[in-house]
Parts: sequence; C-alpha cells; structure tokens
Amino acid sequence: MLHELSIRNLAVIEEVHVSFHEGFHVLTGETGAGKSIIIDALSLIAGGRGTSDIVRYGCDKAEMEAVFDVKPGHPVWSVLDKLGIHASSDEMLIIRRELSASGKSTSRVNGQLVTMTMLRDIGECLVNIHGQHEHQSLLRTEQHLEWLDLFAGEDLLKHKRVYKGIYTELQAKRAERRELEESARHNVQMLDLFRFQVEEISNAQLRVGEDESLLEEKRKLMYASKRMDSISEAYSLLYDGKALDALSKAITKLSDVQKYDESVLSPLVEQLQSAFYQAEDAAYQLRDYRDGIESDPERLAYIDDRLDLINSLKRKYGETIPDILAYLERTIEERDKIENRDEHLERLQGEENRLFEKAIALAEELSQMRIHAALKLSAAIESELGSLQMGSTQFRVQLDHSKRVQEDNIVQLNANGIDEAVFMLSTNPGEPLKPLNKIASGGEMSRIMLALKSIFAEIDQIPVLVFDEVDTGVSGRAAQAIAEKMSQLSSRCQIFSITHLPQVACMADHHYEIRKQVTEQRTSTSIQELISHNRIEELARMLGGVEVTEKTRHHAQEMLDLAYRKKGA
Repeated sequence: MLHELSIRNLAVIEEVHVSFHEGFHVLTGETGAGKSIIIDALSLIAGGRGTSDIVRYGCDKAEMEAVFDVKPGHPVWSVLDKLGIHASSDEMLIIRRELSASGKSTSRVNGQLVTMTMLRDIGECLVNIHGQHEHQSLLRTEQHLEWLDLFAGEDLLKHKRVYKGIYTELQAKRAERRELEESARHNVQMLDLFRFQVEEISNAQLRVGEDESLLEEKRKLMYASKRMDSISEAYSLLYDGKALDALSKAITKLSDVQKYDESVLSPLVEQLQSAFYQAEDAAYQLRDYRDGIESDPERLAYIDDRLDLINSLKRKYGETIPDILAYLERTIEERDKIENRDEHLERLQGEENRLFEKAIALAEELSQMRIHAALKLSAAIESELGSLQMGSTQFRVQLDHSKRVQEDNIVQLNANGIDEAVFMLSTNPGEPLKPLNKIASGGEMSRIMLALKSIFAEIDQIPVLVFDEVDTGVSGRAAQAIAEKMSQLSSRCQIFSITHLPQVACMADHHYEIRKQVTEQRTSTSIQELISHNRIEELARMLGGVEVTEKTRHHAQEMLDLAYRKKGA
C-alpha cells in the first residue's frame, strides 16, 4: 500500500505531505483545486513522463517522494532483485523523483539511482492509474486478446511462450528461404566471387601461428652473418685468446700459497675455479651454436614471399590467420548455398513446414484454452456488471480466427497464434451483441472498466489502484453501485478515487479534501484528511453546491450513516 506521499513545487502545489491508510480513499474538492495534480505526482512516481512545465513557477525543481509498504513475496521484490536494488529490512519501498525546470529528471529507489525504464518496471508493479482517457483502451480490439490471456492464467501464458519461440524460429526460417528465392540473379554474380575467394584462401594452405613463426625465422636468417662473426670472435677470445689458459695459471699460482692464508685465498681459488668451468662451458656452447648457424638466401626469399601472401590475405579477409580461416568457412557455406540452391531450398522448405505444423498445433491448443477462458471471463464480467446496475447486459468475448485463413486456405499465424478476440456487448434485452466500440456509452464504459479492474485486481497483484473521475457520466443508482464496487475492491487492494459524486465519497473509508487558496497573490493547493464535522461539510457542499444548509448537512450525515451500515453488512 501507499503509506506516505510528499510533493513539493509541483504545479500549484507548494508543499504537501500526507499519510494514507488501507482501504478506500476519495479525493474531493472544487473544480480547479488541483485534485488531478495528486494523481500526476503518483504517475511520475510510477515512471510516467514529466515535462518541465509542471514545475511550480519560479522554482528550480519539483520533488515527489512516496513510501510504499509492500508485503513479502510481492512481484516487485523480484523486479528489484533483477535490477540490483537493495530491499529494506522493514518491507518499505521509498521512491523519490525530482524534475528540474530545465527538464532533467532524477529518480531514486531506496536511495539508489535508477533509469526511467527501471522506474517504470517498478512502478508497473505498484500503481495502476485509470482515468477517463483509459476508456479508449477498451475500444482497441488488440488489447482484448491480451486481457483474455492474462485472465486465463499461467498455464496459457506458458503455452503462449512456447508457441512464440516456435513462431520466431518459423519466421527466421521463412525469411531465410525467401531471401534465397529472391536473390537468384545476385547469387549468380556472387558465385564467381565466392569461388575465387575460396580458391585463393584454400591455395594458400594457411596454418594458425604460421606468420609468427615465419617472422621469427626471418629475423634469424637476416642476421646469420652478423651472428656468425660475433660468436666466432667470442669463442676465439676464450680459447685462442688464452683466456682459459690465463685462468688455469692463476688458479695454480694461488693454490701454491693458499695454505698460508686459507681464510682469504681458499675462497678466491674456488671463485676462479668456478669461473674457469663456466667460461669453458660457455666456450663449448658458443662453438656448437656457431656450427649450427646457417645462411640460406633462398629460404629467406621464400619466407618474404610467404609473408607477403599472408599479409595480402589479411588485408582482404581478416586481421589474423584465424579470422581468414573463419571467413573461408563462411564463404564456403555461402558458395554451397548457391551451388546447391535447389537442395537448400528444399531443406529450408522442409524445416519451415515442420515448424509451421508444430506452430499450428500449438496455436490450436492455445485457441482451445482461450475458448474455455473466454466463457469464464464473459461470465465473470457479467456478474460484476450485474452488481454495477447493468444486470440485463450481455457480455461475450468473441474469438475468431477465420480472418487468419488466406485465399489458398493456408492458415496465417501471428505472434499470438490464430485468434482475434473482440469484446461484444448488448446493453438491452433483445438487442444483438455488437462490438464494444460500437454501442457503449461513457457511463457504461466506466462500469465495464471497473468490472475488468475488479476481476484483474487479484491476478496482477498491483497494490494501489487509482480511479480518476471514472464515475463521470453516471448518477443515481449507477453511481451508488460504482461506489459499492470500489469499496468491495478495497478489501483486496488500496483504492484511490477522485470524484465529484457524493454517492461515491460517502462510501470511502478515508476522505481527503483538495483545497486551493491564494496567499500574497500566489496560488497554492493543500490536502487535508476530513473527519467528523469537516467530512459532513464537504459532503454537504457536494450535495448542495455553493450554499450549504442544515438540510444538506442532515442529508450528508444520513448518507454517511447509510454507507457505514452498507459496509458493515
């Protein structure tokens, strides 16, 4: 539920802070007092689009903060987890949004910055705002199938996800087949190119890592002469230059006298002996290395030619040899498709047919599930409409997939299967059922939408439902029925309603007055929860208009008493 709402510098609101409760809330006030601004603030909190012109004149930014108390296990917690937002330990969810006069928007959830997309994902789980303009969604038949599927439940939705996976695969296979069919002339031109590229790369007989090993070998061959000269000179210095002989003689001389000062001379003798053995070993290694040096101009020329070829292929087909070889595989595949076009078409057509048959079977199963759900939804809506003073109304969810059959009797699928759903209505006995958008009045639309909301409240688990003047166009017993329906609905979720009807206002558990005042030539709006005498005064105003009399006050009190008895029944 929405626990608290704070608003600063939004339109004519300078600053309000209000606490809410469980149950049914109404917001009333004179026309232009700013009732809809409260709903606008909730819409912004839920990720709605905001513009800079709603910032209070002369202020830098508008600020809104809402505190929600959400039960464990509610879907919003899994959404927060997926988005990496930390949940509080007290089941509180705090959403804060700022909108600057320059149009920049900043949003935080439990103190963490979030994007608008993230905020909308969260808001969709918390708040559902239904205004008069939302009647139009009832007139869009493409929405009707979505409502039916949602009502049908998780079994159908799982089946639908499986179908969509097959349908997506079918569309991809169909596109691949059509592309192959439609590119015949282009393919003839490309075939020569593909053949040339395959031949050019294949003839090169590339090996992964070949270029690196050739470069290393080239470096050695290029400097073979210089290495021979340097190694030979170093070897000569060690042997022919008598370096080893000098070390040997030095060791002999020191050995003769080391017994006279062993603490100093013995370590020196050991060092010289070690140096002699190391120098002798190095000389042997230099000799062996020198003997292994080869100068091969022909091999060097071959390496240069080979590297030139590899670099040429890299410029055409990829930065590395693995890239070139991957390109070769793709080109061979494309070449084979063209050379074996008929075989490929036959294979693709076979795969397409297999997927199509599977999709048709799944779509037929979906259709059967929808037929069963349509009967249940029709009965449920008629029951709800009966309690909304539309007891003689007939409501049907008509399923039709005849339009999905083409002239050649091949069924055409779409992302939802083979069905189209249309809400049909007959408001008077003896009248035929007709599409909703052909016959329903504004007042009837309000009650149909309220009936749908009542049914779907348990399905979508949204804790806060807001009705913005949905009772427009109704009066008398119909208005009373709408009020009673919203009161009943408030046992499952928190209900807010902006209304001008006293029949609706008196049924609320909590009544708030939105009032506009002018102070020092600045307009501001305030919100106050009404209790006892103040609530009677507001109801009397709604009943009597400008002049409130004792008679209207008595009538207001009587309406409240009747409402209390009605809710307690």
